[in-house]
Amino acid sequence: MPSMALSRIRDFDRRHERACNLGERYPAAAEILTFYRRITEFQKQVFNQISPDQPKLQTETSLRGLIDVASAAHQLPALLSIIERAGTPILKEAARELKDMSAAESMTLFEQFTNGVEGMESPAYFCARVCLQPFAEHLAANTEVTPGFGGSVCPLCGGRPQLAVLRPEGDGGKRFLLCSFCITEWEFRRVLCPSCGEVDYQKLPRYSADDIPAVRVEACDTCKHYLKSVDLTVEGLAVPVVDEIAAAPLDLWALDRGYKKLQQNVMGF
Repeated sequence: MPSMALSRIRDFDRRHERACNLGERYPAAAEILTFYRRITEFQKQVFNQISPDQPKLQTETSLRGLIDVASAAHQLPALLSIIERAGTPILKEAARELKDMSAAESMTLFEQFTNGVEGMESPAYFCARVCLQPFAEHLAANTEVTPGFGGSVCPLCGGRPQLAVLRPEGDGGKRFLLCSFCITEWEFRRVLCPSCGEVDYQKLPRYSADDIPAVRVEACDTCKHYLKSVDLTVEGLAVPVVDEIAAAPLDLWALDRGYKKLQQNVMGF
């Protein structure tokens, strides 16, 4: 297996370990992190089953068009079994409905998501996203982001950012966005709303909580969207996709103040 794909395998292990650690640190998030660990185990298993002879992503070609949708849809029954055992009540109800889907209906669901409707926030699309994501990550693992790219959607798959990451650089931190689908990171300006392009820092408030110092809300008063950022200069052991989930109280805070999340995480909030 190529070294970059092996690195992604280690990423799944790091996500699992971090979810265990944060579940102990934040009891209020323990239940959702336990479920997330089950999802991570499932996604790692799917990733391991993907053939190394995958097509290579070419310049100006979207990653989404190369995903083996049929193979991803084939993983749905296994995911539904996990949800029936450990999912939320809403997901368990959806799992019962999805079990009655025909093969053709499942393919339609997965094709709709692959064609770019991940913003449709429903339990059915949660299932499609979980099954498809390992295939997207596998394709992204061997693809480099074009140097100098600074757009507001993923350069590989066109997905919206799930969160921002601040990585140490010099005496401060450099801001990156992390794709909600293929988990690709790319550099992005520090003072810029990825939703509407606002650059006035006075209209870009940031909020944090004392007990979750490494995660904060980055909001925009112009478009009323927000996303969370994970600051690795504060918590070097953070795993951004996991720490963002564990900081769910910040989502409730932002929603109560009229902001809408730019893109829900894989847990649906």
